[in-house]
Amino acid sequence: MTSLHFTNARLYLGDGGWQDGGVLVCDGLIAAVGADDELAALRGAGTVVRDAAGASLLPGFHDTHVHPPMAGASLLGIDLMPVHDADEYLRIIAGYAAAHPELDVIVGVGWYGDVFPGGLPTRELLDGVEADRPVILTSHDGHGVWVNSRALEAAGIAPDAADPLGGRFVRDERGALTGVLLDTAMQALDPILPEPGPGAVEEAILAAQHRLHSVGVTTWHDAAVGKSELGPDSLDAYLNLARQGTLSARVVLCQWWDRDRGLEQLADLEARRERVAQAGRIEAGTVKIMQDGMIENRTAALLDDYSDEAGVRGDSFIPAQELATIVAELDARGFDVHLHAVGDRAVRECLDAVAHARSVNGPAGGRHQLAHLDVVDSADVDRFAELDVTVNAQLLWARTDTEIVERKLPMMGDDRAGRHFPFESLRRHGARIVGGSDWPVSDPNPLWAMHTGTTRLAPSTDPHATGQALSEPLLASEALPAATVLDAYTGTAAWIGRLEATTGRLTPGFAADLVLLDSDISDGRSFDAARVVETFIDGRSVYRA
Repeated sequence: MTSLHFTNARLYLGDGGWQDGGVLVCDGLIAAVGADDELAALRGAGTVVRDAAGASLLPGFHDTHVHPPMAGASLLGIDLMPVHDADEYLRIIAGYAAAHPELDVIVGVGWYGDVFPGGLPTRELLDGVEADRPVILTSHDGHGVWVNSRALEAAGIAPDAADPLGGRFVRDERGALTGVLLDTAMQALDPILPEPGPGAVEEAILAAQHRLHSVGVTTWHDAAVGKSELGPDSLDAYLNLARQGTLSARVVLCQWWDRDRGLEQLADLEARRERVAQAGRIEAGTVKIMQDGMIENRTAALLDDYSDEAGVRGDSFIPAQELATIVAELDARGFDVHLHAVGDRAVRECLDAVAHARSVNGPAGGRHQLAHLDVVDSADVDRFAELDVTVNAQLLWARTDTEIVERKLPMMGDDRAGRHFPFESLRRHGARIVGGSDWPVSDPNPLWAMHTGTTRLAPSTDPHATGQALSEPLLASEALPAATVLDAYTGTAAWIGRLEATTGRLTPGFAADLVLLDSDISDGRSFDAARVVETFIDGRSVYRA
């Protein structure tokens, strides 16, 4: 393997430390880090020298919460993410439908509710561009689908269909179905969703891999591996790619907890973990549990009523006592648990579950984490550090977009709005923080997330930045230090994936997973302006701008 010597770089060493110098790479590993003249004396005759010209060189980024099969499928089909306009959505959908007359069902992803009057689309809009075939479009956040009338008919969803636990069939003021299904209600469409063709999931993962490498991501955690409302089971696709040698990234597979099967699935999860252990580059020792939905759909579990709808507090998808039993069983079997918790009640229930596991199995158990944390009750802020529970933060969400200001905050009320994405409060009280994009919910660029994490403002080049997001920070006091957000995507993220002895730092003997930028970000104020020049895994270039 070719040796590399990166010279004249600003090196991020972790824990906020920077130094000028270079990195010598041999046989896929970091051989030495230090002054350029010292490293020059160590390199062989065939070493390739790369002058960084004063730009930053960092460990490769880790995205600890992402959905590559779903995101990659959008890159290959109807992808509404690049635009933020209802008319543009309809133009893209109509064009795709016209170009694919062979499809029986048309699917896509990426719509934002705030572009529509009232905050959600309608089936009539879709009927106007495609009335004969079912159209099923997943929202950018994965918590809703927008369908036409033909899809409702084909799926057998009756006008008087009852809302399932943890979901809702949205209705208009007359009680008629609007064509939007939220959270668990989306499962009603399963009978008509097209099964992926041979190799389709693999193709989607590879498309997503290219995009992730282009923003410096060398390791990711797939946050939903298993048949779920988010898509088909991707385990075999990952195994195929690993065997073929086309999976260049390191991947942590978070196995989906099927809420309908309960503890009977434990043996299956263990068997799948063992299958994956033989493959290399991937591991499946984490289990993903969804405990609630999202605030915008009123499916997030809150301690008190939603401010705009008395008597509604959202749903806990798993009863609290049952959740505690599940987490303790998983912890006892050596699994790390990755819990989706948006509302303050869901956060408390998840923390209680980990507390139960710690009390039953001892404190030195799994490396458990809670993702999203839109609102955390003040009584629970200290508990993350006390229980050694990691905060999995979607930093890019913490900004004053129109949808947040006009739709979400009124649902939360003033008190909860003052505890919206309280990342700095959690850090200040000792919590460990890692970063995840939740792509395709939001863009996977870690540098954008770092910008928002440290400013609580949107990146200037984000097409979904609306309203005050570019100029008025969302709770500026909750902005994180630059070192925290850098570590959240490098060293700390490597720890939560149990890769801290392999990658995540510029340390001799570690894998040469590296990202070279086009500028120096060591001032902690230049994340938004920086771009990825090249990404390396095991010393091999996997993306070059």
